[in-house]
Amino acid sequence: MSSTLSRPGPPEPEIIVIGCDHAGYHLKAEIFQLLREMGYQVEDVGCHRPDVSVHYPLYGKKVVEVVLSRPRARGVLICGTGLGMSVIANRFPGIRAALCHDVYTAEMSRRHNDANLLVLGGRVLSPDKAREIVKVWLTTPFEGGRHQERLELLEQLAREKPFFPES
Repeated sequence: MSSTLSRPGPPEPEIIVIGCDHAGYHLKAEIFQLLREMGYQVEDVGCHRPDVSVHYPLYGKKVVEVVLSRPRARGVLICGTGLGMSVIANRFPGIRAALCHDVYTAEMSRRHNDANLLVLGGRVLSPDKAREIVKVWLTTPFEGGRHQERLELLEQLAREKPFFPES
């Protein structure tokens, strides 16, 4: 007689906030629709037009502010490659933004890093691949344990004053 243990999924996000620059606009529309179909409450902070060049840091910060202000919020950021949005998002303590280009990195960003913000590249991912990544990212639980210890260390190091030895 065998028994199977079922792991509970991650706590449901109360809201998912999504933002992009002009290069991520079309993929954002796809992901917004997916999230609504999955039953999530979604807040879209822009940009709202693909034909006008915008500054990605402004939209990245908008998403970060919502994620940091609501304990169970998660975010999705999209730009051309995902690199710029990753840079801006990870400048803020408490944000663990993961740039994912495949299902495996999406899964591990949740299992080991408890990523609260998913970053996607609108010019490097097909809509189908992006949808797969989002589904895995939203349904994968954080493992805790030694990974929690590492996240606590990460936050501690972020609060410390930088050390620059005399040259």
